Amino acid sequence: MLRVDSLNLYYGAAQAIRNVSLRAEIGQVTCVLGRNGVGKTSLMRAITGRHAAQDGQILWHDQDITKWVDHQRARSGIAMVPQGREIFPMLTVAENLRTGFASLPRPDRRVPDDVFTLFPVLKDMMHRRGGDLSGGQQQQLAIARALVMRPKLLILDEPTEGIQPSIIQDIGRAISYLRDRGDMAIVLVEQYFDFAHALGDAFVVMDRGEVALAAAAGVLQEDDMRRYLTV
Repeated sequence: MLRVDSLNLYYGAAQAIRNVSLRAEIGQVTCVLGRNGVGKTSLMRAITGRHAAQDGQILWHDQDITKWVDHQRARSGIAMVPQGREIFPMLTVAENLRTGFASLPRPDRRVPDDVFTLFPVLKDMMHRRGGDLSGGQQQQLAIARALVMRPKLLILDEPTEGIQPSIIQDIGRAISYLRDRGDMAIVLVEQYFDFAHALGDAFVVMDRGEVALAAAAGVLQEDDMRRYLTV
């Protein structure tokens, strides 16, 4: 289980997140919702070690990882699909997938069969450059690259952004499959309410760097959550 307690993060003098707490259980999808600029991505960067938190605590399977650097967290089973995908456009699909090997011991350095079951289009594009793929195909590649790492915590930062509806459905099915497999916790950062609402087991709604609402699915009212997503 991931446990974030009273986390504070600053960029210089500006405070990006304030006393944020969050739980993510194995076998569940925890959705983090909110408008642009409320601190969702900053929170994910703090969890993955891309940006150090100034106060608070991050526990992963009851181990304090607050001071760990990003590659230590990756080796412990934490993987992130970043907003904007961040694939390598000049590398092939196969080479992009192999970048996920870096955190794995040598015997595990292979692409899991599940990757091509979830995203069969990638199997036919292994020799194509990442930059030649459509936006939706690049998003599938970014998720597949994270799955190559055999994560126990998978963080997806706005995976539906700029993606065509058919690919959004594929991503939703992949998330459901991974959740139901029961061996990882999933944190889904989203602004697309209907997509998140259909998948979420728990919800954390952020506003101005703080948690405005937090509860299990079925406890929060849709109107209350949507209020923090409208401009």
